[in-house]
Amino acid sequence: MDQNENEIPTPELTFHPVSEQPAADPQSTLGKTASTAVEEPQLTPEEQKMVDDFSAKIDLTNTTQVLQYGSGAQKKMADFSENALENVKTKNLGEIGQMLSGVVTELKSFDVADDDKGFFARFKRSGNKLTALKARYAKVETNVDKICEALESHQVQLLKDTSMLDKMYEVNKTYFKELSMYLIAGKNKLKQVRTQELPALQQKAQKTGLPEDAQSANDLSNMCNRFEKKLHDLEL
Repeated sequence: MDQNENEIPTPELTFHPVSEQPAADPQSTLGKTASTAVEEPQLTPEEQKMVDDFSAKIDLTNTTQVLQYGSGAQKKMADFSENALENVKTKNLGEIGQMLSGVVTELKSFDVADDDKGFFARFKRSGNKLTALKARYAKVETNVDKICEALESHQVQLLKDTSMLDKMYEVNKTYFKELSMYLIAGKNKLKQVRTQELPALQQKAQKTGLPEDAQSANDLSNMCNRFEKKLHDLEL
């Protein structure tokens, strides 16, 4: 991960995610508030203030801002997932897997000794079947001992991996909370526009009867729908 090994990032909200961060269009939802597919987290007073301040700065008339809304948090989570997968792929436990497969294969082949037409049929005829069976069990026992030794040698690394996964889990929780804060801020802004600004424009259009006032109300309604779809995409 890019963060310091002992550092857990804190949530941050920004309108310029592309330059600052390293690293669906369902018609049925129009006219409704965005769904709550993402459970809203418990926010600290500082985080709630951050959300409220950020929500007040959202401008639904700014197309670029709407298109990039929350993309920084999305990129962080995508980069985190890629990094986590890369850590998993680089773990070299193939040797143990091969040894286990060998033991399983060896055990499965034991029933061949009961087949008179099999390779070990001659041991039956010579009276050495028991000796051969003991030899095969001894071989399996040796392989099991090797597996135990290999597992013990990986113990320290496994403990380190557990610590790393715990740290990655905490980092992922932060990124998830950050994305949730974008959603909360966006929903609050959408609700405020639809319950205050949009009705005011619609009432004005009805009162004046002017085409330009009706167009302004219609434009703002479309902007709300566009932003709502953006919030829906963030929840997917």
